[in-house]
Amino acid sequence: MSLDRPPSELAFVQFGALARHTDTRGSFREIWRAAEPGGGGQPASVAPRWPFVQANLSTSATGVLRGLHLHRRQLDYWVVASGRAFVALVDVRVPLEGSDEPPIVETRELGPDDWVVIPPGVAHGFLALEPLELIYFVTNWYDGSDELGFAWDDPAAGVAWPTVTATGDGRPIVSERDASNPSLTDLVARIRAES
Repeated sequence: MSLDRPPSELAFVQFGALARHTDTRGSFREIWRAAEPGGGGQPASVAPRWPFVQANLSTSATGVLRGLHLHRRQLDYWVVASGRAFVALVDVRVPLEGSDEPPIVETRELGPDDWVVIPPGVAHGFLALEPLELIYFVTNWYDGSDELGFAWDDPAAGVAWPTVTATGDGRPIVSERDASNPSLTDLVARIRAES
């Protein structure tokens, strides 16, 4: 059973939470069920249009920022297993269609059992607010060909990331790849040129 959350401002993005069943031994959470869409952790609108082909577990230390990443052909379904994450979503579908409007940005804090469905064309990233375990299901096998991204701190997106208290300078810990991502403008120009 999935618990409702306020609707997203972004088309086809969904938020929710898993039901946790606890007793003296511990707990049980149903993360996803293929046989009965909407009956488990997976939202009904995801299946069968977007069948999952791979599941991953990401662990991040406090202050780690991963993103902003973008897929043209892949839907992501994230579930927070433990910890807290500040999640940023940037809808670049409108700019890709030729609009000069800035992208719509939505941020939320997700805790244990919270989930989000991220459709293709919506850039996504998260900042670990505490040690974090994130499970994510995807609809494409990973091969790197659809792994795009732009600078996490690009002013064109204007994501209001929280200050990181775990680092001396207040900035997040990012990978070398994420630190060298292009600007949002350059990424959109590249995608338009390839279309």
